[in-house]
Amino acid sequence: MGALLQRRDFRKATSAWHGPLSYCAAAMAVLAVGCAIGLAVDGRTLMGQGVWLKPIKFAISLGLYALTLAWMIGQARRWRRTLWWLGTVTVGGFLLPEITAITFQAARGVRSHFNFATGLDETVFMIMGGAAYLGWLLTFAMGILLMAQRRLDRAMAWAIPLGLAISLAGMSVGYLMTAPTPGQAEGLARGLSLTTIGAHSVGAPDGGAGMAITGWEAGAGDLRVAHFVGLHALQVLPLVAVGLRLLARRFPVLAGAGTRTALVVVSALGYAGLTGLVLWQAQRGQALVHPDASTLGAAAALAGLVSACAAAVLAVSARRPRASAGPRVPAAAVGTSA
Repeated sequence: MGALLQRRDFRKATSAWHGPLSYCAAAMAVLAVGCAIGLAVDGRTLMGQGVWLKPIKFAISLGLYALTLAWMIGQARRWRRTLWWLGTVTVGGFLLPEITAITFQAARGVRSHFNFATGLDETVFMIMGGAAYLGWLLTFAMGILLMAQRRLDRAMAWAIPLGLAISLAGMSVGYLMTAPTPGQAEGLARGLSLTTIGAHSVGAPDGGAGMAITGWEAGAGDLRVAHFVGLHALQVLPLVAVGLRLLARRFPVLAGAGTRTALVVVSALGYAGLTGLVLWQAQRGQALVHPDASTLGAAAALAGLVSACAAAVLAVSARRPRASAGPRVPAAAVGTSA
């Protein structure tokens, strides 16, 4: 009986999610599985990696993005129609063109990004670039409307806009990759027709030794690290808010909404700092797995600052009388609108 009620509660909770974004996330999951099969049976490689690895990574990343937005829109009580249309345009104008272009080029066995080798390759890359710009603008617009929602859970009310803001910053890192490298800029200045314009590596050509699974450069800076870390703040910070809510049942120090909200803000600052740190590291031509003393020192300072702020929040909360923690909000209200 309990399992049946839980299934009914789950269906009720997910029925309000944005339909097109939810279906898009499911399609991305199917595509990721299909590309994984392709990776296993297709021995072709591109720049040292299987041709189907990039579609897998993008399908997972874009699927998480779609699923998160579907949930966020489902929580809204204001401007629901506007958010619904913005979410639908995001599917048709950003997510589907982006993943289609990447998968199409993978099937052809050629690069999807920075590829100007033929007119077709250039057109595909321009479509991807236009879709990415539109995706940024749509995410920004939805972020503004989602920020204005009234929510019972204050921690989630902060987690969503802060996660969106950092995610937009992470998306913006992608634009840095489209700029010509110094060598490419010199060639363009001489009037050469280049087959590649832009790069994700700093300090070495793209296609060097890569890290396992992610494929990030192991011997040079890689802007994709900051792009990835920043983009997924959209999922991480709401999960922090949910986690704190669950931990509050066991640890009274987290019972106060103000305490959880402050910890979400501290987490957001730390996450933004981490995004900036890995971007700074990459721009100096330094691989993620080979940090120098400056990078390690900055990482230690960031960790110390975040830990000190979190400890201060918990110390203040522990000294506060329990009665001031405020009324407890039912768990079902997490992330819902007033």
